[in-house]
Formats: sequence, C-alpha cells, structure tokens
Amino acid sequence: MRKPLSLFAPTLATLVLLLAAGCDKENKTIKIATQSPLSGAMSVIGSDIKSGTQLAIDQLGGPLTKMGYKVELAPFDDQGNPDTGVANAKNIVSDPAVLGVVGHYNSGVRIPSSEEYHAANLCNVSPANTNPKVTERGYAEINRVCGRDDVQGAVGAQFAKSKGIKTAYVLHDKTAYGQGIAEYFKKEAETQGMKVVGFAGTEEKANFDAILSPIIAAKPECIYFGGMFDQAAVLYKQARQKGFKGMCLSDDGFDSPDAAKIAGDALMQGAGTYFSTVSGPASVYPDAAKFVTDFKAKFNNNPQPFAAQSYDCTAILLKAIENAITANGGKLPARADVGKAVRALQNFKGVTGTYTFNAKGDPTTGKYFVIQVTSPDPASWATNKIDQTLSIAPPK
Repeated sequence: MRKPLSLFAPTLATLVLLLAAGCDKENKTIKIATQSPLSGAMSVIGSDIKSGTQLAIDQLGGPLTKMGYKVELAPFDDQGNPDTGVANAKNIVSDPAVLGVVGHYNSGVRIPSSEEYHAANLCNVSPANTNPKVTERGYAEINRVCGRDDVQGAVGAQFAKSKGIKTAYVLHDKTAYGQGIAEYFKKEAETQGMKVVGFAGTEEKANFDAILSPIIAAKPECIYFGGMFDQAAVLYKQARQKGFKGMCLSDDGFDSPDAAKIAGDALMQGAGTYFSTVSGPASVYPDAAKFVTDFKAKFNNNPQPFAAQSYDCTAILLKAIENAITANGGKLPARADVGKAVRALQNFKGVTGTYTFNAKGDPTTGKYFVIQVTSPDPASWATNKIDQTLSIAPPK
C-alpha cells in the first residue's frame, strides 16, 4: 500500500532546523585569501607569499578552532597583472567567508585590486607593497607591514652617495612601483648633489641594446633600475657585456634568487650589484629562526623574500578576527570590524618585527636594508651581504 506523502515529507519545523544547521555550518568557515603571482616569472616569490600564509594558518589558527571555527586558505594567482588582480578581487569579496586578504606582491596590482576590498570593507594586509598610494588613500581596511618607496628610493640614493657615486642613470619599468621608486631615487640623488645623467622608462625584457647605447655614452658611475628582477638582471648582464664597470643598484623588486640565475657572475663584476629592500632575509630577524626551520620542513625549500612577512600579515589578521569575534559575543563579525580590530592592535609581536599601524595603515616604523650580491649561486641568495640596516618612520 502506498504510504501517505506526509509520512515521507519532513515537517516545516524540521526543515527550519535543517536549514539553520546548514547555515550554522556554513558560517563556521573563515577564509584568508592570498593574491600573488603563482605562475610566470615572479611565481618564485608569489608562491612563498601563499606558503607563508598557509604556515601561519596551520600554526596560529588554534584559538579560532577552539571558538568553533575552521580556518582555510583561499589562494588566488594574480599573475602580476592588474586586470587579473581586480577580477580575482571581485571573486574574493563575493565570498562572505573571506574575512581578510594577504598580498599582493606588485603595487601596480594591489592598488586597483584594493579598491574592490575597500568597497566591500574587506581588510587587506600586505607583506610587500611599497608604493605610497597604497596607504595615502586613507582606506581604513588597507594596511602593510613593509616600508614605503618614498623612503626606500631615498635610502638607495643616500647609499649611492655614501659610496662616492657622483653620476647616475635612472631607469624604470613603467609600472606604478618601478617608476615611483625611480622618481624618489632621482629626487633624493639630486638633493644629495649627484648628477642624474638620464631618466627613462622601458618595458623591454630581452634586448637592451638601444637603451644601453646612450647609457654607456653618458658614462654614469651607477645604473639605478626601478622594477623587477626578471628585467633588471637581464639589463645588468648586458651592461657588463658592453663594458659597464660602475655600480648596479636596484630596489626590493630585485630581491629574488632568480636574479642570480639570470645574470650569474655579472652581478659581481665592476663596482658590484646592490639593492635596497624592505624585507631582509628571514635569517636576519632574531625571532624568525623557528619560522625558517618550520617553513623548510613543510615546503622543502628556504623561504623566499616576503614569506616571513606574509606569515606576520596572516598572524595579524587571525588575531584581529579572534578579537572581533570575542567583541561580537562569539559570532562572526562584520568585515569592517575586522579592519578596526587590525588597527587597534598595539605592539603586535611577529617573527619579522613588532607592529603598530598608524592612521594610514603604515607600520609606525619601517625597516630598510641595502644588500650587496656576493654570489652568483641562486642557492646562496639568502647569504648576500647586508651593507646597511635602517629603521625609519613613515612620512606624516
């Protein structure tokens, strides 16, 4: 005999309970997204931004787990491309489980992408983006643990002056990052009494003959390049091949072992190759020893630049989310409340430093390093010589 339909169908009350249980389960997942290049020439750095974030979630997500929440990584490949970064950002903000973003690597990608985060009140803490515009917009949810190009460019020029450099030719890659830091270098170089004999932008990545001809003719004592290692290393190698004997000087975009893979011995020729950076090797930070050991054990390689900073960015977000949940009676907070909780953290101790953010989202003190390349071996990149270490407050 066919049973009445009512015996098979759940009651309205049961449906409500099932739906509530499903919603409750859904709401117990917290995601931390990353945006960085996971493919292409810059993936060696971008992949470790993701890995540093993953390690922090694994090691520091315990308090949220005890509160009944599951913390997951949501990695996105921005390919070092602004359009891709913005498209990813739109997907990220559409997922209500995402309560924070770590990234990007390129300022030119982060600036437009963070407009999406800002519109959605989604907190973003960057390990690597140094362009002043990142924080000068005054967005409450946009922060970084690194220094700024208006300081880093000046640090590079002051370093060149300290080494007796009197003339420099300045190039950049036409990106927001590369051109910005090159302009800050040029301004400070002239303030220091150095003569800038040329200033130009280029997107060339393979054959620099047409660019190097006027540079060699100008006979500068230093070639400064604002941009990334995959372009600068080729430029410097070809400059040495054409007989340039002066100093090669760049920024933290040059900080990758792949620079040595590309240029090899050319980096040690002439007056040598140097770069400024807001990220010293992880081994330079006294509190990062355990991080380095744990990172290598988990991922089977030494951490690349900005991996440790990404760990700290994630630690900051996790603590802020924990504080916001507590303030909200154990329930998930609004995204804006996470941003407020990040800014409320005082003297947060990470593996790369102790962080307090100012009203713009900059750390109240930034670290800057000038590093000399001392080996053509990519495996020895982390042992390059640190020539200078500076702690400088951001511009007001």
